[in-house]
Amino acid sequence: MTYVGHATVLIEMDGTRLLTDPLLRNRVSGIRRQSRPVHPAWRRDLDAVLISHLHLDHLDLPSLRLLDRKIHLIAPAGTADILHGEGFDNIEEIRIADSTRVGNVKVTATYAHHPGERYPFGPAADSVGYLINGSSSIYFAGDTNIFPEMADVDPELDMALLPVWGWGPTIRGDHMSPRKAAESLALLRPRMAVPIHWGTFAPIGMGWIKPSFLSEPPREFKGHASDVAPDVDVRIVSPGNFVRFGR
Repeated sequence: MTYVGHATVLIEMDGTRLLTDPLLRNRVSGIRRQSRPVHPAWRRDLDAVLISHLHLDHLDLPSLRLLDRKIHLIAPAGTADILHGEGFDNIEEIRIADSTRVGNVKVTATYAHHPGERYPFGPAADSVGYLINGSSSIYFAGDTNIFPEMADVDPELDMALLPVWGWGPTIRGDHMSPRKAAESLALLRPRMAVPIHWGTFAPIGMGWIKPSFLSEPPREFKGHASDVAPDVDVRIVSPGNFVRFGR
C-alpha cells in the first residue's frame, strides 16, 4: 500500500493494482502540494481506479486526464455523465453493497456518512467507501464520519485506511477527527490501520510555516488508538511511502 497523498492510495494485491481518488496535481484551486510530487510509476499499469464521491478533491478531472482513457473507473451511481464528458467509456457505476471483480480481487462499495454533491452546481451521488477482498482484506473509507455499521464492514479485516484530517487548519462537517478515527477502530477491528487524508496539501502561502496540521493528526490518531484499540497495529505512512500487509 503506497500512500500517494490526500485520499490517493495505490493498493497492489494478488497481481492487481488499484488507485483510489486520484489527486495527482501539485496545485488544486487554492491549495498546494506539500509532499513529494506524484511519481509517474504510481499511475501506470492500473487495473482500476476507485472513486469514492464527487467532491473536487476526490474526483479531480485534471488528474484523471493524466490516465489512460480506457482505464476501468469504478464510481458511485450518478457519476458516469461527468466521466463520459472527459472521454472515458469504461465506467462502472456502483451502489452501496454492490460488488464487482477487478483482476484477482473483489471490490464492494460500502456506506460512507458524507454528503455527495459536486459543488457548486454539479450533480449529487452517494459517497462510498470500498472493501477490497483478495488474499487480504482492505477497507478504504473514503471521506466519512464514524457510523455504527462500521462494525459490519468485514469480520476479518486486515487493513483499514482511515481519513484523519484534510488540507487546512480545521476540519468541518462529516469528517473524522483523529479521535473519531481512532474510535472507529473499536468497530472495525482491523489488524492494521493506516491514517490517510493528511500531510499532503495546505492553503497557498501557508505551507512555508510548516503548520502543525500537516504532521500532527496521524500522531494524535495513533495516540488515541493506543487507548481505545490497543491491539490494532497503527502504521503512520508519510505521503510517498509504502507499507506491506498480509495475513
